[in-house]
Amino acid sequence: MQTNIKAGDRVRLLSMPDDPDPIPAGTTGTVAGVYPQSDWTQVDVDWDNGRSLMLSIPPDRVAVISRPADNTN
Repeated sequence: MQTNIKAGDRVRLLSMPDDPDPIPAGTTGTVAGVYPQSDWTQVDVDWDNGRSLMLSIPPDRVAVISRPADNTN
């Protein structure tokens, strides 16, 4: 599970397998909030394409592509 994602991180979507109208793989965005649950994490992302669809990790997968200077831990 990707629990190292933090608000402010820039991410690229790798896959969103369970959504009927997914964000396209390769889309980038900025993490607005991270909400850990018992065995998954809900991640609110401001997608660069204007869509607003939260991630459920797992099964959704993203790669962190950059972090703000004060968010490197």
